[in-house]
Amino acid sequence: MSDAARETLDVAHDLSKLLDCDVTREELAVLIALVERGVNPEALAAVVRELRREAREMGNA
Repeated sequence: MSDAARETLDVAHDLSKLLDCDVTREELAVLIALVERGVNPEALAAVVRELRREAREMGNA
């Protein structure tokens, strides 16, 4: 990973922590890579929300 990419990831991770998004650096790196490859960010966010909802439901079952 280049220094610029690492710095961008650091800033994005700092923002996600400030916004209490509960996203790890590794998860954020994957999400950024998907968006860079053309995945719709809104659709990606919807998928993440749904997966988290399902995980919570499975944890309560």
